[in-house]
Amino acid sequence: MHALRTGITLGTALWVVTPAALAQSFTLTLYHTNDLHGRTDAYPSLITTLNEAKATYGDGLLLEAGDIFSGTLYFNEFLGQDALTFMNAMGYDAFVPGNHEFDLGSPEAGHQALAAFFAEANFPVLGANLDFSAAAEFAERVGESISASPQSGYLYDGIIVEQEGEQIGIFGLSTQDSETISSPGEVVISDYREAAEAMVAAFEAQGVNKIIALTHLGYDSDPSVGNDLLLAQQVEGIDIIIGGHSHTRVTPPTLVSHTLAGEAKAPTAIGQAGEYGEHLGVMQVTFDADGVVQEVTGELLATEERTPDEAALAQLAPFTQAIEALRDQQVGATAIRTLENPRHGQGEAQSVRANETALGNLIADGQLYAAQRVVPDTIMAFQNSGGIREALPEGEVTVGELVAVQPFGNRLTLLEVTGAELLETFEIALANAPEENGGFLQVSAGTQLVFDSRLPVGERVVSLKVNREGAMQAIDPDKTYTVATNNFTAAGGDSHAALGAAYDDGRNTIVGNTDWEMLRDHIVALGEVFYQPEGRITDRALGE
Repeated sequence: MHALRTGITLGTALWVVTPAALAQSFTLTLYHTNDLHGRTDAYPSLITTLNEAKATYGDGLLLEAGDIFSGTLYFNEFLGQDALTFMNAMGYDAFVPGNHEFDLGSPEAGHQALAAFFAEANFPVLGANLDFSAAAEFAERVGESISASPQSGYLYDGIIVEQEGEQIGIFGLSTQDSETISSPGEVVISDYREAAEAMVAAFEAQGVNKIIALTHLGYDSDPSVGNDLLLAQQVEGIDIIIGGHSHTRVTPPTLVSHTLAGEAKAPTAIGQAGEYGEHLGVMQVTFDADGVVQEVTGELLATEERTPDEAALAQLAPFTQAIEALRDQQVGATAIRTLENPRHGQGEAQSVRANETALGNLIADGQLYAAQRVVPDTIMAFQNSGGIREALPEGEVTVGELVAVQPFGNRLTLLEVTGAELLETFEIALANAPEENGGFLQVSAGTQLVFDSRLPVGERVVSLKVNREGAMQAIDPDKTYTVATNNFTAAGGDSHAALGAAYDDGRNTIVGNTDWEMLRDHIVALGEVFYQPEGRITDRALGE
């Protein structure tokens, strides 16, 4: 293990080192990005920023911490191949998949878009806690655990790269949240801490004492599934963590020099560059002869302050032209007013992830109407609130606006569930209330959910009723019902285990309509869209 250096505290970026250590010191330069989410048009400015940074700081490793997939018309049209054009040109040295890389996972076809992305990548893919071996589409791309000569587009736990004669170990970690907020399918995600400890031991056994964790865990995200701060506190021997997932702007780099128990440890530097290619992260780390971090500096460079690279703009043009016609196409409906998508983190008292919203009602109604065209006896539809991403603006509605609202391309799925399973589903949805939860369910017209967020988790549903033949009827735990949702939620996404069990039991039918297409068809049928909250979901705790 690394020798201990004292006098380093969380957030400190500079401290005194001995002349002997400085005499044999080595400074590693890192450039990093994360969470582009389909913002392909960010790359021209990002390229300029990278070139300017290299002119200032010199050559270094370029790392991407995940979530290239999902979020824009660029992604819907090109499935990541557009982003790959620029990533390959920029010369990334390593990439760790994020949860959104698994969004297009299909029970029938697996991860064809992701496999195609890997196949065309000019960089290795890292995931020490990702096991792709059971997924046939990745079979030919699984490499050895650690490689000192990695091949582009191949999957490794970690790699060893050389910088100025020094051996640098890099391994990847991806969040176990993907099991509930995405669709990894046959890709198995194991414990991040166990994987990290194994990687540190493996690198040190090969004499590598400068170790980077490239992570998609989140800076300070849900501790039950791990985050970068916990990783630094729990696992000795990691010198640098370059992260993603939480979209955090970490500037300057954070330094962690104590364990969870408060004991001093060799320092770990943490960096993350926000989101959407708005910043390029730069970090310079100086090591002593024993591979112990001695000094860390860094900054986030704002890409909007740079002139986009002309050659990159030329490369972007055909991608943009291809989506503009689709983006600007009016669907033939008008929103009478903006349907907001409020979030607590944006200063709103209400949140789509905790309260009924007008937009949530509209989306759920569109799913119900699509479902009832197939199975007229479908009693309700519900939409996971984490899948509603943007507001629907006032005015003539365009395809681009609908895709922005629901960018994941999930398909309508019908489920046969018992009333008991349906009640359990809403207990799961309400577990965090009144706080936010991506698994909070927006419901269709004719559904009345009354709950009390003051009651114990698992006992919060006061009543759940649906309109049957003109009368509101309570859900009977012993009866079987047909309900509609998207395939992500139906398969157990956002911890919806009751639905997932029904799905795995074969009580599902994937109809095929994608989420934004159902929304389009519904608002076209309406012509003029005017929605508002109407008491479909009521928390008794807020009524007193």
